[in-house]
Parts: sequence; structure tokens; C-alpha cells
Amino acid sequence: MARLLAGAQLNKFSGLLILAALIIVFGLLRPETFLTLANARSILATQAIVAVLAIGLLFPLAAGAFDLSAAQNLGFSAVLCGVLLTKQDLPVPLAILVTLVVGGVIGAFNGFLVAVIGIDSFIATLGTTSLLLAGSQILAEGAFIGPLDDSFLAITDQKVFTLPIIVLYVAVLALLAWYVIEHSPLGRRIYATGANPEAAHLSGVATKRLVFFSLVTSAVVASAAGVLLASTLGSVSESIGPEYLLPAFAAVFLGTTQLKPGRFNVGGTLIAILLLGTGVAGLQLLGAPIWVTALFNGIALIVAVGAVLMVKRVQERRAVRRAAQAARQVAASTPVASTTA
Repeated sequence: MARLLAGAQLNKFSGLLILAALIIVFGLLRPETFLTLANARSILATQAIVAVLAIGLLFPLAAGAFDLSAAQNLGFSAVLCGVLLTKQDLPVPLAILVTLVVGGVIGAFNGFLVAVIGIDSFIATLGTTSLLLAGSQILAEGAFIGPLDDSFLAITDQKVFTLPIIVLYVAVLALLAWYVIEHSPLGRRIYATGANPEAAHLSGVATKRLVFFSLVTSAVVASAAGVLLASTLGSVSESIGPEYLLPAFAAVFLGTTQLKPGRFNVGGTLIAILLLGTGVAGLQLLGAPIWVTALFNGIALIVAVGAVLMVKRVQERRAVRRAAQAARQVAASTPVASTTA
């Protein structure tokens, strides 16, 4: 069955088929609330922050590194931006710029730990997560920060063609990431680094620089997500952020089963986000308890990683068999030198 799954072209679009099935099922069960334009807008707007965070995570994951600090970076950036606006009275553009610069510094710190010192990215970014949590608590001082200025809220409180403008932000970011990571020389080198860092290094690829760059990119995008989240909520606290980690990672890994199986890609990630968002929204409309969201995302992550490993193993076996078959064909076509007594 695994071989059929790996070989079938239909598997590349299975997420869209599952999404259609969910829409049909929930539409039949709750037609008056689920099959509405308002619900569709709600799903898109709710998943926008997860989408931004997930797109940023694509870069280090494609380069073979983990950024577990991304979600806490999101929360820290939201708090920092709120503090700059309310306590420091900075203009909105300057507060956003400072927040993004600090996000870049956080990414550079991660890159230094991983690419320069050589600490495993899982451990390094986990440690950074704890530091950022402490930073959020210091800045917030145990209180909510807000309400934030209306000019800041206007960043996300608008519509474009009846859609929340934050959806447009996600689309622009997705297009940019799609081009850079999937259709540029830089993206090819990032993929090469993640696939086989030693071979990429021997081929002249600056693997350490690419890992450093990917972690900085992830951190800046996470900071941007924090700014957008603060603008969406209107007030922030030190506890926001961590709840976005699991949905973002679930979407990224589930996305590797779509469009380009076994490879981190933007299109597959967006399909996964829509799939997860639709499933969660449908269950909530059916009256499911609040813990169902975490359960749904956790199961999705486990299934996604398991499917990726299964497909990868089947592909590796096929590659070995093709190589062996080619060797036999070469041996069969090579004339055997005759020997004389």
C-alpha cells in the first residue's frame, strides 16, 4: 500500500480531496453556519498568523534545521511592539521597524549558535525559546499591554475584495517565499544543504551561511507574524505565542505530502493550513470541546511526519532497485572477453 501511495500522482493532491470531503461533511451537518461566506472569511483570517509563521519555518527546515523558537519569537515580538507603542510612544512605522530588526537579531543569535558554534538547532532554538519567554515576561510585567492605537489596528482591520487584508499579506509573502525557495539559485542551494550538507559543502555550497540565513529569515518572518497578531488582537500578554508552534509545524510537515511529496514547499503548506483550519472550524461548529483543536493538530502532525517517512523509504528502495537494474543491464550489454588456452 505504501508503494502505491508513493507512486500515485493522485497523492500529490490528496489534501485538496480531503479538504473537499470535509467541506461536504460539515456542510451537510451545519449548512446554516458552515457553508457561509462569513465562515470562509473567518477560517482564512484565523489561519493567517499560522500561515505566516509556517512560511517562515520553511526556510530552516528546507536547510535541515529546526527553529523551535519561532512561536515564542512571535509572542515576544507582539509584546515588544505593544510596549514600543504604548509605553515608549513610538510612531507605528518605527515601532514595527524596531520589532523586525530585533527579530533579525534573534535569528542571528540562533544562526550563531547553530552555524558558528555548532550546537544542534533543536537544542539551540529550544534554549532561545526560554530566553524569549523571560523577555516577554520582563516587558509585559504580568499585565496586558493595550489597548493599542487605532492606526496600528488599521493594519489588519481592512478588507480587500471582501477578504480580510491579512489574507493579502499572506498571499504576497507566500509568492515571495515560493519564488525564493523553489525557483531561485538560493533556494536550490538551501534544498541541497538540507538534503545532504556534506555533499553540498564539497560542491562549493556555503552550507553554514545558508543555515544562518534561513534562521534569520524564519525569525524576521516570525516577528512580522507577531506584529500582525498584535494588530489583530488589539492587546497582548506575555502568554501568547507558544500555541502557534504545533499548528505551524503540523502544516509544514503535512505540506510535504502535497504537490512535491517529501519536500518542503509553499503550496503544500498552504493546502495543509486550509485543511487543518477547515477541520478545526467544522469541529467547533459541531460543538466540540476546546481541547479538540490541540488533538486535531497533534494527530495531523504525527500522521504527516509518518507519511513523509513512509514515502521517503519507499522512494529510497525504488532508487536502489533502479540502480541495481541499471547495473545488471550494463553488465548484460558488455561483451565478455574471450580467452584462449
